[in-house]
Amino acid sequence: MVDLLQETGHEVLLFQNYLPFDSSDEAAIAKAQELGAILVSLNGDFADIVTYPPTKYSGIISIQLRNHPEIIDVLMQMLSKYLLYYHDMEHYKGKLLIVETDKIRVRQ
Repeated sequence: MVDLLQETGHEVLLFQNYLPFDSSDEAAIAKAQELGAILVSLNGDFADIVTYPPTKYSGIISIQLRNHPEIIDVLMQMLSKYLLYYHDMEHYKGKLLIVETDKIRVRQ
């Protein structure tokens, strides 16, 4: 996943360089905000717009793996096509992208 994002010209910051491995979701999203980064996560919890209203954040991309690692390539292909079309970081501000095998849903 990191390689794909870097290959499409995106700067990638790894949380392991900023937070302990067992940090809470709240700490992760707060760190993303502090860094001015879009949060890209395999954690489906970030797709909850009640807990994480997209308008409060620089952008959230929730990759819906659902305990099926065999679909990661398909999910990343979907995401890479989207990233190539929408490469400006401002596009993601205040949005939640839910990446699924057949579509990407955008919530605001």
